[in-house]
Amino acid sequence: MPENFEIAYLWVFLLIPLPLLIYWLFPPLRIKSASLQVPNLDKTASITGLKPRKSALISRKNAVISVLLFIVWLLLLFSFSSPRLVGEPELKIKTSRNFLIVADISFSMANTDWMIDGKRTTRWEAVKSVMHEFIEKRTGDRMGLIFFGSSSYIQAPFTSDLSTVDQLLEESDVGMAGQMTNIGKAIVKGIQMFDQDTIKTKVMLVLTDGVDSGTEILPLDAADLARKDSIHIYTLGIGNPESASSDLDEKTLTEIAEMTDARYFRAIDTEALSEIYDELDKLEPIEYEEESFVPATLLYPHPMLAAIALTIILTFFRGFQRLIQNKTATE
Repeated sequence: MPENFEIAYLWVFLLIPLPLLIYWLFPPLRIKSASLQVPNLDKTASITGLKPRKSALISRKNAVISVLLFIVWLLLLFSFSSPRLVGEPELKIKTSRNFLIVADISFSMANTDWMIDGKRTTRWEAVKSVMHEFIEKRTGDRMGLIFFGSSSYIQAPFTSDLSTVDQLLEESDVGMAGQMTNIGKAIVKGIQMFDQDTIKTKVMLVLTDGVDSGTEILPLDAADLARKDSIHIYTLGIGNPESASSDLDEKTLTEIAEMTDARYFRAIDTEALSEIYDELDKLEPIEYEEESFVPATLLYPHPMLAAIALTIILTFFRGFQRLIQNKTATE
């Protein structure tokens, strides 16, 4: 990306002549020092015909030191003007939605009836492999994770740090929440997470391969609560309902989605799951701010450090110069 040099505060350079104005307008600093007592000064003055008078010694300024001090001043002004390299304007991603993934990790997700790269794997490992890419694409959303089985628990609270969400997803495994499938309880847990946040746009993705086995709250009752809270619940059924090993309840999942103005999807393999995530990206697109973001690299530390370094060098030089002068006077 090409970058252009830019100075934020050009008016700072109006202060360049300030040291010269101070030098011209203000008198030299007077410093009292010990005087030399001369005996018979008046007699000596009458003999020589010279009259004693009050005077001050004005030390000569070192031209090199004066120039270097002025350079230090210029470097400080350059630093205060905030020089920077400015890149091309970019659209700023707007965090305006909480996207909650509610995933079933009951024992049925351990069935090894899915294939990845020609190798048989569990449903959960296959789901994770595709979900990693989906999370990476959702830059701009605040995402959270809830895993459920017999019970539900929060694996990741809402955060814009998607790499952390992705890591917490990778660390999960089948059976961590029990062996049953309690969909209603999981949806209620998600509603509670949304209630604790201020962002109004709320999207939930419920992912399961089974039928609800809970008794505390029915999935449709939980969906009705979500509808009243303006939460969109997309449901995703894992597996082929026509298979003998599947107990997927597509009817309930479809009704949950329709009640909350969302959609139901079926994923029978990783390719279909990937296509579903692409479809979700279209249904819930990332939003951008109208104002553009201009990336800038601030350069003010460089002239500031140069001014400090030059000041230190001048300090040592003046100290060395005085040491030589004192040594010469002593000799």
